[in-house]
Amino acid sequence: MPKTQYRIYVVELSKKVFTENTKFRAANLQFNGVLECLYVGMTSKTPKERFLQHKTGYRNKKGYKISSNIVERYGLYLRPSLYNHIEPMATRQEALKMEETLALELRRQRYAVWYN
Repeated sequence: MPKTQYRIYVVELSKKVFTENTKFRAANLQFNGVLECLYVGMTSKTPKERFLQHKTGYRNKKGYKISSNIVERYGLYLRPSLYNHIEPMATRQEALKMEETLALELRRQRYAVWYN
């Protein structure tokens, strides 16, 4: 059986998220409205599969919602140019760290970013 690999992905969000979601706005005080609003995530699926799970409000076998409300409501499309350079990772911990690293780097570039 192939080993699970974890991938980082980025979704562009509608800029409405900045005006309508107070938590998103509070997390992105550096945002000046010029660049896009983004969601950074990690998955053991393909980015496309994971994006579709977010958009459909996916629930796992136990009935827990494991999709992001922000992506479900405001997600527009994947932004592969912002994550294709990142190789798949062998562990979930490694991927979680990379998710945070990329999110903070994109914030430094003045994107508005949400990540878990």
